[in-house]
Amino acid sequence: MKRSRLGTVVTEGALLLLASPLFLASQLAAQASGKPEVPANPLRPAPPAQPIPYSHKTHLALGIKCTDCHTNPDPGNRMSYPAASTCMQCHTTVAKDKPSIQKLAQFAASQQPIPWVPVYVVLPGVQWTHRRHVEAGVKCETCHGAVAQMDAMAETTSVTAMAVCINCHQMHNAKASCGSCHQWPQDAKS
Repeated sequence: MKRSRLGTVVTEGALLLLASPLFLASQLAAQASGKPEVPANPLRPAPPAQPIPYSHKTHLALGIKCTDCHTNPDPGNRMSYPAASTCMQCHTTVAKDKPSIQKLAQFAASQQPIPWVPVYVVLPGVQWTHRRHVEAGVKCETCHGAVAQMDAMAETTSVTAMAVCINCHQMHNAKASCGSCHQWPQDAKS
């Protein structure tokens, strides 16, 4: 039997609505037990193939902070990736003979951005901002997991799941109405 896309979306939406109360209850129990606010991603996806291998574990162990490489330019929705020239501040002398660093040097010389593959993707229709979360004191590892232990960045948490966002907002007395994250066009006809 063939299902239409709309039928699939409606079915998946109904399952989400049915599962959300159970998921939220499990998250509240996890919070009470001292487990992380953002649960692990049960799918355990593999890290995406990146144009240059990069180990957060190695770099953070050197004392580099997240904000040394990832800035939050206006309007604040996304964190940036560092320019290759930023990386080359160290890599003109550190590991300069490695093929990956030579590739990095080529990006820097051409002034082309490194085409990093995003690991966490905000779904279409969601209005989300890093800036508000950073200003509220949310630490990077709260949503992105134990980055300091990752040789290859992967989507280790379920932070992009709506129920997780709602749960965290409720725990921290932040707005959790639909309009907090979803905006519809003003001229939409009902």
